[in-house]
Amino acid sequence: MTDTRRTPPDPWDGEEIEALRPVAHLRAKAAGLLLFTLVLILGSALYLLYSRGVFDATQRLVLTADDSEGVSVGMDMTFSGFPIGRVRRIELAGDGNVRILVDVAQRDAHWLRESSVFTLVRGLVGGTAIKAYSGVLTDPPLAAGAERPVLRGDATAEIPQLMATARQLLDNLQQLTAQESALGATLAQVRQLSERMNAPGGALGVLMGNEADARKVLQTLERTNQLLARIDAMAARADRQVFGAAGAPGLVPELRAAVVQMNGLLQDARQSLLRVDAVLAEAQAVGANAREATTDLGALRAQVEASLRKVDGLVNEINRKWPFARETELQLP
Repeated sequence: MTDTRRTPPDPWDGEEIEALRPVAHLRAKAAGLLLFTLVLILGSALYLLYSRGVFDATQRLVLTADDSEGVSVGMDMTFSGFPIGRVRRIELAGDGNVRILVDVAQRDAHWLRESSVFTLVRGLVGGTAIKAYSGVLTDPPLAAGAERPVLRGDATAEIPQLMATARQLLDNLQQLTAQESALGATLAQVRQLSERMNAPGGALGVLMGNEADARKVLQTLERTNQLLARIDAMAARADRQVFGAAGAPGLVPELRAAVVQMNGLLQDARQSLLRVDAVLAEAQAVGANAREATTDLGALRAQVEASLRKVDGLVNEINRKWPFARETELQLP
């Protein structure tokens, strides 16, 4: 039989011996890697310090308080939620007050004014915060090294007052919900009102006060409905008489026909008036001509009368002459 078992590899084979050979310049490479790591750490630290504003030009601000509880070196001073300064040192003054030395970056120092207010606030949850408030930004800027007091705002100091207010609120609520309270009486009246509204009289009975008056009002409403029905019938009859119904003409068509006839008569009358106007115009023209003719006849008449007078005078003269005298008288000597 043939042995099929494989022999283990020789640990001193050539490839493994090649891998165990010493690396060239191992110390130099390790030193370079260590130096690169140190440079990376140093650069990170410098960048962190730079981002924290360690290398920025600062302006010193001194805040005084009667207690420094919650204040620590390195905490920020904020303005409108943005950090503009950092606490560098906390020291105790000769009068027993606390001096908090804050370095404010010069690029943010313009937010601080002579009228700025600084507060030290300690919340219910979280640490203490130093905040700056500048109401009037047109005031003169705050000088370097200025010393300002800090106003404390402790939220925990308001907890007893809040508890007392809550207790008073609960007492008032209990008094309101008591059975003999005004609210209870109002609710009882509302219940009675709802019961009366659910009664046969309903809301009308509640408004009128008793069922008899409510019944009278209902009867009046029924009569009013009957009267309205009669008025509706009369209106429908009037519509049929005025506008007509199916197959029966109303007053409106007759009135329309009469109006049409009236319009025709008016048109004829208008034409007749136009003819009368033309006749009157001709009559006026004839009258004018007759007036002129009358003037000429007057002159002719005057001439005729003058001629007649001359003829009459001539006849008279002839009559006076003999032998045409009417009375012939012979006078004898």
